[in-house]
Amino acid sequence: MADPIDLDHLFQDARAFLGELAQSNSREWFQTQKTRYDTELKRPSEKLLAETAAWLEAETGQQPRTKLFRPYRDVRFSPDKTPYHTHLHMMWSLRDGRAWMLGIAPDYATMGVGIMAFGPAQADRFRTAVAGPEGETLEDLLAQGWRIDPPALKRVPAPYPADHPRADLLRHKGLVAWADGLEDALTGDIGTGVRDVMVRAQPIMGWLATVA
Repeated sequence: MADPIDLDHLFQDARAFLGELAQSNSREWFQTQKTRYDTELKRPSEKLLAETAAWLEAETGQQPRTKLFRPYRDVRFSPDKTPYHTHLHMMWSLRDGRAWMLGIAPDYATMGVGIMAFGPAQADRFRTAVAGPEGETLEDLLAQGWRIDPPALKRVPAPYPADHPRADLLRHKGLVAWADGLEDALTGDIGTGVRDVMVRAQPIMGWLATVA
């Protein structure tokens, strides 16, 4: 019997749904489309999470935790009271903090790999490595088509000099490398597109494993 959950249209269906949601971001609209959300986004995403997790476990020897982020926004302290996110985000994470993230929205298709927030000991190990020869290796890896967010710290933390050649990397409190522009890769066989980025990211994730 054919599997009724089809991943081949997840990317296109998600973008269509999220584009309409962006135009009609209300509880009333979402409730009329809840069955569609469950059928076209939620269940296919859960299948993608499970299949990719099994592949990651075979590749890494570790069982990743999976997370499908809920569509509901916390509007309690936000001036923006629209009730729903207009993106589809999911994540596979390991116990040491390393994670793979997939984001789909009407205006982007991206994957991130790395550690979102270092623990204190991880931050120390990361900065020691970045300040030494291993930092050159990381810098070269990131230069191979990856985007990283601006550093969180305004100043280079002690004891490193402000004019260190990798001062920007030293100012990070976590490190996630993003592969943007994945529209073509995620159209059709989205599972293959996701795994291809994960394979491409293996050197970065291997580097981070030494400091995680």
